[in-house]
Amino acid sequence: MRVLLVEDEARLSATLSRGLKAEGFVVVSVGTGIEGLHEALENSFDVVVLDIMLPGHSGYEVLRRMRARDVWTPVLMLTAKDGEYDETDAFDLGADDYLTKPFSFRVLVARLRALARRGAPERPVVMTAGSLSLDPARHVVQRGSDPISLTPREYGLLEFLMRKKDVVVTKAEILQNVWDAHHEGPDNVVEVYMGYLRRKIDIPFGTNSIETLRGVGYRMMG
Repeated sequence: MRVLLVEDEARLSATLSRGLKAEGFVVVSVGTGIEGLHEALENSFDVVVLDIMLPGHSGYEVLRRMRARDVWTPVLMLTAKDGEYDETDAFDLGADDYLTKPFSFRVLVARLRALARRGAPERPVVMTAGSLSLDPARHVVQRGSDPISLTPREYGLLEFLMRKKDVVVTKAEILQNVWDAHHEGPDNVVEVYMGYLRRKIDIPFGTNSIETLRGVGYRMMG
């Protein structure tokens, strides 16, 4: 099994490389996002281990560019609790799996073998609502041909609404699926993020995609 390891911490990279080779993996190890992207685009791997915080390109940017070039190799992201992103954002960033540092080497090996057995996923279908589109593979949102930049949480909220297009979803359902069932933040966090989202996907374009049904919930209109 061929593994691309993209990790800039030299000691950790060397330790993981030795351990994976001892387990029978063929390992290509690089220390920057730019090198990682080049390897992922130019060569074939069964799985990629990708740190998020990298010099050159971040892991997020490497993954985004891989998917944009139709490279669907499964990606396991390494996240750090004190980094820009943490494990709760990993799937929003498009990862197939994640591990939070420090992690068990045995768990890493098990996850890599599971991802390799699963193989490269099919390209997700681009979701649309009128002229609004969301490409889950490339993590790209557009209104027509105009790109829209969203934070990971705004993206997660929009993706959930678009997957439930034309269906009324309650505030509780949104909290459970976009935040989590035990969210302890402000009571109005959904309303606040709906406002953020509307100011990016609707107001600049003179559209109204998200319908508010007072006392009931919200609906993404197609």
